[in-house]
Amino acid sequence: MNDNPAIRWSALVLIAMMMFFAYLFADILSPLKSTLESVRGWDSATFGTYAGGEFFLNVFCFFLIFAGIILDKMGVRFTGVLSASLMVIGAVVKYIGVSDWFQTTELCNWLNSWWVSFPGSAKVATLGFMIFGCGCEMGGTTVSKAIAKWFKGKEMALAMGIEMAIARLGVFAAMWLSPAIAKSFPDAVGSPVLFGALLLCIGLISYSVFCVFDRKFDAQLEAIGEADDSKADEFQVKDLGRIFTSKMFWIVAILCVLYYSAIFPFQKFATNFLEETLQVEADFAARLFSVFPILAMVLTPFLGIFLDRKGKGATMLMVGALTMAVCHLGFAFVLPMYKASWLAVALILILGVSFSLVPAALWPSVPKIIDEKILGSAYCVIFWVQNIGLWGVPLLIGAVNKATGGYTVPMIIFSSFGVVALIFTFLLKVEDRKKGYGLELPNIKKDE
Repeated sequence: MNDNPAIRWSALVLIAMMMFFAYLFADILSPLKSTLESVRGWDSATFGTYAGGEFFLNVFCFFLIFAGIILDKMGVRFTGVLSASLMVIGAVVKYIGVSDWFQTTELCNWLNSWWVSFPGSAKVATLGFMIFGCGCEMGGTTVSKAIAKWFKGKEMALAMGIEMAIARLGVFAAMWLSPAIAKSFPDAVGSPVLFGALLLCIGLISYSVFCVFDRKFDAQLEAIGEADDSKADEFQVKDLGRIFTSKMFWIVAILCVLYYSAIFPFQKFATNFLEETLQVEADFAARLFSVFPILAMVLTPFLGIFLDRKGKGATMLMVGALTMAVCHLGFAFVLPMYKASWLAVALILILGVSFSLVPAALWPSVPKIIDEKILGSAYCVIFWVQNIGLWGVPLLIGAVNKATGGYTVPMIIFSSFGVVALIFTFLLKVEDRKKGYGLELPNIKKDE
């Protein structure tokens, strides 16, 4: 089946739709921070705790590690449906927490009676976001493995780049749709979340249709004797020792957590930052930030092709980290001085370029430094380390914003992550020169 371009690209669209809706839902409340403050009583610290909740179970309950085990043992069909189902369940719980009708219930009154600085609506919404986060991270690894399966020996880098581009389009959609829905319905907070939950149901259906394709594909592979029934690549706990003792692994893992800690948590606060800095309405601020994933969406597939053919992965990581640090310094000092929408858009677009460079170079570099047998385990551990930052940084930014009453210090913190990430890109390049991992070499090897 995957020899037919129409079928394999249709399969890609089906699985990418699930991640498009996942990315949309992940940021469905990001443009509504000020609304949450006025109608639900959330302050910046509460919002930061909620935002970090998406990664709590992945970090402290090691769910992401278990997700890797489930994926290796049960395959992409079971794991994908499970991840999509968890996202739907989490979305429904989140909707209950923020909806208007829940605020007058006895359960909400009881939840408000303890840990009073953290409203009952936030408690339930955060629980839902935790469940959603388990499904979303599991879905991300499952989609990667499914694409590798369907595009083996085909346009794999391009397919992964396109999937990533489609998923990032969800952030753009959230910034436009969420404020519009909030203004159009009486329940200004609950309505956008309910809309996102319904879209996740469509994502579950979409992935279920892909499973029909994949089951037929497996039957074809079995018929020609190419089915992958090997147990050699399954996750083994003892493999963690080989991963944790690799110096290059830790350089990549720390680089990953530093970089993404300045991107995804920033997305959660970006609309409110622009709203306060430029003194504009929240929906206008959300539309300004919506341009962020556009360049990343367009450039990522082309960067994947460039890496396949020309290489320069380590150099791209350095440029991406430097660009990110400079952009956040611009948000901290330049934008507050020159309160211009065009300047904000320019900085956001440049940050989007950084968001193309680093992921496009980072993830294809991992197979060059990690033995193929433990590659899946390594990816899961890297995601787990990354989730530590994605959990903790929103809490930090929310607390600092509340304490300082502004975004200057939070933007400096984001920029400092970029500076330290830049240092680790130098360490990466030095180690690559010493050990010859080939990070600067093209992925496609020409015949000699």
